Amino acid sequence: QVRVVESGGGSVQIGGSLRLSCATSGYTGSRKCMGWFRQAPGKEREGVAAISTGGVTYYADSVKGRFTISQDNAKNTVFLQLDSLTPEDTAMYYCAADCPPAYTCSICYARATYKSWGQGTQVTASS
Repeated sequence: QVRVVESGGGSVQIGGSLRLSCATSGYTGSRKCMGWFRQAPGKEREGVAAISTGGVTYYADSVKGRFTISQDNAKNTVFLQLDSLTPEDTAMYYCAADCPPAYTCSICYARATYKSWGQGTQVTASS
């Protein structure tokens, strides 16, 4: 079982920035790709961004141009830079890893079929 640990959440003013980190360990095979998801109270979980070890990225339309996903392959760690935060970005953010071999990275992101999930880190943007 891959271990997933998020950090970096917090409360910021509208328009502020945060940087989330997701450290993983325990892989027996290729890391392949990882993703960030979020869930606000009363809303369904949604994909935010994902990245393959080769550097292919995926973003939700609502965060394009404001959020940036990046990675340190040597440390099996993925980052999510959140800029120009709005109240609509307020949510629990979850990191996901261990995309099954049968799925492509795009499928894992679109269908949230990662096998390992973190506990989440809260992001709050308010005035």
